[in-house]
Amino acid sequence: MNTDAAQNLALQALTWILSTDDLAGVFMGSTGTSADDMRAQATDPSYLGSVLDFLLMDDAWVTGFCDSAGFDYMDPMRARQLLPGGDLPNWT
Repeated sequence: MNTDAAQNLALQALTWILSTDDLAGVFMGSTGTSADDMRAQATDPSYLGSVLDFLLMDDAWVTGFCDSAGFDYMDPMRARQLLPGGDLPNWT
């Protein structure tokens, strides 16, 4: 995985989150972003990192996304490590 692939995965994750009715509301409510904000920030690597931070909060979300997009379950974490802020140590 490289940075471009990580950004692409995060963008796919954002699309999946927004296409999942229950999750779209949770994402928008917890991040405080509007649809306009998301469109404006969709190419910002820092924003895409925050999308993956959100996705990684729940194993069911990770497996749902990965199953639908054909990714390995570890790919979102690998992608997160390549985006800004992803180099922080994981203590879990």
